[in-house]
Amino acid sequence: MKNSISSVKNEINSKSKIDEEKNLKSTNINVLLNRVRIDQKKERTKKILFSTSATLGLLIFGIIIF
Repeated sequence: MKNSISSVKNEINSKSKIDEEKNLKSTNINVLLNRVRIDQKKERTKKILFSTSATLGLLIFGIIIF
C-alpha cells in the first residue's frame, strides 16, 4: 500500500514538472512581433542618422576645401 501511494505521488510530481516545462517554453507571438517592430524602427533611425551625418560631413568637408 505504501509503495502504491508513493508511486502515485511520484507520478503526480512528474506530471506537474512536465506541465511547468511546457509553460516555461511557450512564448507569446505578440511580444515577439512587437520586438521585431521595435528593432526595425531602431535600425531605421540609425540608418537615417548615419545618412544625415555622412551628408553633413561631406558638405562641411567640401566647403572647407573649396
